[in-house]
Amino acid sequence: MYDSKPVLLVIAHGSRDPRHAATVHALVRRVRSLRPGLRVETGFLDFNIPSVQGVLESLAAEGVQDVVALPLLLTRAFHAKADIPAVLRDAPPRLRIRQAEVLGPSPLLLRALERRLYEAGLTPSDKSTTGIVLASAGSTDPEAIAVIDGLAREWRHTGWRAVRPAFASAALPRTEDAVRELRALGCSKVAVAQYVLAPGFLPDRIARGAAEADVLGNVLGAAPEVAALVLKRVDAAIPRTALSRIA
Repeated sequence: MYDSKPVLLVIAHGSRDPRHAATVHALVRRVRSLRPGLRVETGFLDFNIPSVQGVLESLAAEGVQDVVALPLLLTRAFHAKADIPAVLRDAPPRLRIRQAEVLGPSPLLLRALERRLYEAGLTPSDKSTTGIVLASAGSTDPEAIAVIDGLAREWRHTGWRAVRPAFASAALPRTEDAVRELRALGCSKVAVAQYVLAPGFLPDRIARGAAEADVLGNVLGAAPEVAALVLKRVDAAIPRTALSRIA
């Protein structure tokens, strides 16, 4: 028996840190709650199970025909351009797979970042006097770095005193250096916003770099805006005729 409904496969990087997988699963649960008619599966590139390849083989064995593979990534860097396409090319041939766009950049992510900062203690009245460090994992891919730089410039125009990008690896400045720069600029408060989806080694490095900041926002995780963005990317990847079957 063949299932004609598209299945969403959320592809996460994976981590030895158990908080990573727990956060991914929490986000997937929120996505399912927003779209009950959509089947959502999770696969990991490394460290965690089930693997992406294992999920694809199971779906093919069940008779699933259409899969939307959504990279749970905030920029189009190496994993989105190389790792994930390579895994998808090795999928069982009976599967029709569409790779959705990565999550970032998006205004929804800026809203999620602000949500996390307000949860950590800031208020909208702090905007005009507060400097923000937009801290990401970092990448050697110039396109990914340009996305973070552009996002920082865009966020600055929403009313914050200043916004500076920072990176936990592969690029500069580091979080602690951006915090000090904003202090020197005269910001009355400095907050670090974590442009990462789940806890792990690099987010922990960001947190250490935020030691001299006034506020550290949590990872994006299962924020409502992130779940809504997942579905936005899915809707863009699935043909309208198929969407009518899973609305």
